[in-house]
This record gives sequence, C-alpha cells and structure tokens, in this order.
Amino acid sequence: MNMLTSENGMVRLTTQWGRGGLWGWGMWVKQKGSGGRMKVLGFRVSVLALVVGFVLLGGCEKKPGGGGGGGGSGSGLKEVRLGYFANVTHAQAVLGVESGAFAKAVLPAGFSTKVFNAGPSLIEALFAEEVDIGYIGPGPAIMGHGKSKGQGVRVVSGAAANGALIVARKDSGINSLADLKGKRIATPQLGNTQDISAKHYVMAVLGQGDASNVLAVANAEQAAMMVRRQIDAAWVPEPWGSRLIAVAEGKLIAEEKDIREMWPGGELALTVVITTPKFLKAHRAVLGKVLGVHRGLTKRLQEEPGKCVGELDAALLKLTGKRLPAGVLEASVKHVKFTDDPLEGTLEAMAKWSYELRFAKEVVGIEGLVDLSVLKGK
Repeated sequence: MNMLTSENGMVRLTTQWGRGGLWGWGMWVKQKGSGGRMKVLGFRVSVLALVVGFVLLGGCEKKPGGGGGGGGSGSGLKEVRLGYFANVTHAQAVLGVESGAFAKAVLPAGFSTKVFNAGPSLIEALFAEEVDIGYIGPGPAIMGHGKSKGQGVRVVSGAAANGALIVARKDSGINSLADLKGKRIATPQLGNTQDISAKHYVMAVLGQGDASNVLAVANAEQAAMMVRRQIDAAWVPEPWGSRLIAVAEGKLIAEEKDIREMWPGGELALTVVITTPKFLKAHRAVLGKVLGVHRGLTKRLQEEPGKCVGELDAALLKLTGKRLPAGVLEASVKHVKFTDDPLEGTLEAMAKWSYELRFAKEVVGIEGLVDLSVLKGK
C-alpha cells in the first residue's frame, strides 16, 4: 500500500492518467481525510487504467488487414486454401500448385488445396469456409452470388475462355447440333457451367419442352458410359472433350463458343477466380500475391502454351492418377484462351439462364459480384 504514496513509477503512471480524470477522483477522497480508503480506491483505479490501456493497445494491434493493401504476414492468416479442378481450363491453378509458386507467394502462411469435379461443390466449400480462393465456372459463381444475396462471392479475376466441347458418340446419329434434340447429353455436374449451357441450348434453341435428357455425369465416367452407349453426347470442358475423342472414339460436333445463338461474339468465360468478401477485405495483400502468380502464369500460357504442355501433363497425371492419351493435351490447349478478363457478359447470360432453368428463384444481378481492384493493384 505504501507504494501508492511513494515517489516511484506507480505515482508517475497515475499522474499521467490523472490528465484523463481517473486519478483526480482518488485525490479528492484523500482531501476528505480518508487516507486508507484513498489508497485502496487509488489502487483499484490504477488497475482499471492499466486494463483499459492494454485493451486499447491490443485492439489496435489486432485490426484485420482489410482495405488499403493490408492482410499481409501480420494479418494472422495461418493458411491459404485453394480450390480448383484437374482441368486444362484451370491451368494456372494446376501449374501454380505443382510448381510451388502459390505456396511460396503466401509465406509465412501455409498453403493447402482441394480438387473438385465441378463448381457447385466448390461453392459449398467456399460457404463452409473450407476454401478461401477458387477457380470455378461462371455459372456456379452466379448461383453462389444469388444464394448468398450478394454477400458470399467475389470474382477477382478471369482465368480461361472458350474450351467447352460438344462431343458425340460415333454411332449416335448426331452429326450436327440440331441432332442433339432428345439425345442423352452428359454434363459434369448438375448446375455447373456446361450443365446450364446445355440445358439452355436444348430448350431455348432446339425447342425442347424440358431438359430431362441432359444428365449429370462426372467427367471421368463419361468415356466408359459413351462406349457402353449409355450416353449419346457430352457437353464438357477440356481436356475431357478431347479425351472422349481419343478414348471413346467420339466425334467433335462443335465448340460452344461457335454457337452464335448463345454467344454472338464468339467468346465465353469458362473459368474465373473467386473469393469471399470477407477474405478480400481482410487479406488483400495475400490475395494480391496469389493473383500475381496467376497473372504471370496467364501471360506464359498466352505466349508459349506449347512449352507448358509437359508440365501440365505431369501435374494432371499426379492429380488424376491417369496420363492423358497422346495428343489430347496439345489439342485441349488450342481450344482454350487464357485470360485475366472475367468477361462479364458471360456472367450476365448465366444469371439469366439460371433463372429461366429454375436454378435460381429470381434473376440474379451481377452488381457487386466482380471486384478487380486487387488484380489491377488498386
């Protein structure tokens, strides 16, 4: 108790807090003649002052790194979790993961990945906070945006355009897109980008009353089903389209980008990069590092795609456990345009078609969905 009245650090500390009024109350008690009581009350006030000070200081240090380039190594981020597909249309993800470029970029945070078959399951993982960043088709991105009422998804970059093929079984009787009417058409997953496109086409362009002939079949299972005549055609992304031609003797009917009733400009987004608004705000610097690797790989794929084939082949073999037939990867890369542009026109079309096909209860506006500020270094 004597230290409260001594000429030590405690008195000097309380004098500083006295400027804020806390210690002045203790001094007033002493003047009333209750010396012992002053010491007890003074001690209590000093502890309160220290606690308040520590809370305030701690609060400043723990602010998340959102906005203005925050969210770097000091943000407390322990691990960056990336979701993607074992597809040529996700080449930046495949190459960035296999080379270790993403893992190195996000240091000192850890880095982990999860491979998906199609977009809807990746969206579920994003909402469950099992992944932070994902490569995905525009269809599921739109549906996730609508499902979350605009609060769950942000498109932060484009990745790939075109690269979707319509391949038919050789003895299916399908020789043109018009022949798809009433035929069994496989797509990778219910509600994924190709599923939405195929169903829109058979109903809006071919005039079918429904799209019950469009069947969700995992990419890896389609070749065997085509050989067994369980499906007549497939509407799929690369390399699965070229693989069907090589393995199941399928024949190329068309590339989706060439269907002018759907894509008048001859181009459609096939893969975009997404995250959550929460991650975008809290970890901009980390996201910027990931997108920096992404942009570098995009440029390389644009300028020298042939030189990337060997690396892609090895990485896809590691992911799937199966090597693609000779020539498939080379053919696949030629069907894909790698780009950072998310092609917002595709997002608008997918929003409209998703509603028409009743994947969404209302037309989803894309306002607020695309945020390229980190990609552009803003």
